[in-house]
Amino acid sequence: MDAQPIPTPRAGLAGQWDTFIGPGATRADNALILGAALGGMAAQVAYALLAPLSWSPLQILIAAVLALDLWGGVIANALPPARRWYHRAGQGPRQLLGFTALHAFHAGMVVIFFRPGDWAFFAAVYGFLMVAAAIIVFSPTRNQRGVAMLLTAIGCALLLTVFAPVPGLEWFIPVFYLKLLAAHLPADA
Repeated sequence: MDAQPIPTPRAGLAGQWDTFIGPGATRADNALILGAALGGMAAQVAYALLAPLSWSPLQILIAAVLALDLWGGVIANALPPARRWYHRAGQGPRQLLGFTALHAFHAGMVVIFFRPGDWAFFAAVYGFLMVAAAIIVFSPTRNQRGVAMLLTAIGCALLLTVFAPVPGLEWFIPVFYLKLLAAHLPADA
C-alpha cells in the first residue's frame, strides 16, 4: 500500500459510511460507488419486471439488495479509500478472510430464493470463494493482484460451465468474485 496516511473516519452516520467504504473518499469516489450500486439495483429490478421471470415481490427485493451490494462493492473495494482501509496496519489475513466469509449470505440467498435446494451450487460457489481467498491472502504481496485475477477468471469459467446461470441473475458469479477476489483481497504492492 502507498505511504499515504489513512484519514480518520468522521463522526456519526458519515463515519459509518467511512468505515464501510474507507475514509477519505472523494465526491467522485462516492458517485462511482453509489452510481454502480443504484444503477445495478435499478437494472436488476427493471430486468426482473420486464423479462419473463415470474419472480415474486420478495424475489425481486432479494435480487435488488444483492445487486445493490455487489455492484457497489466492486467499485468501493477497488478504490483507494477502501484499499487503504481494509489493508491498513492491524488488518491481516484473518480480517480479510472474515469479511469474505460473511458473503456466504449472498450465495445462500441465491440458493434459498432462486435455486431452491441446490446446495451443491452454494458449496461450489462459496467453497471456491474461500479457497481462492486463502490462496490470494497467503500469496506474496507482489503477486496477489495477478493471483486474484487468475482465480476470478477460473472461478467464473469453471462455475458458469458446471452450473447454469440463474435466469435474471446471470451476473451473480462474475460480480461476486470481482468484488471479493479481484477488488477486496489483493494488497497493493
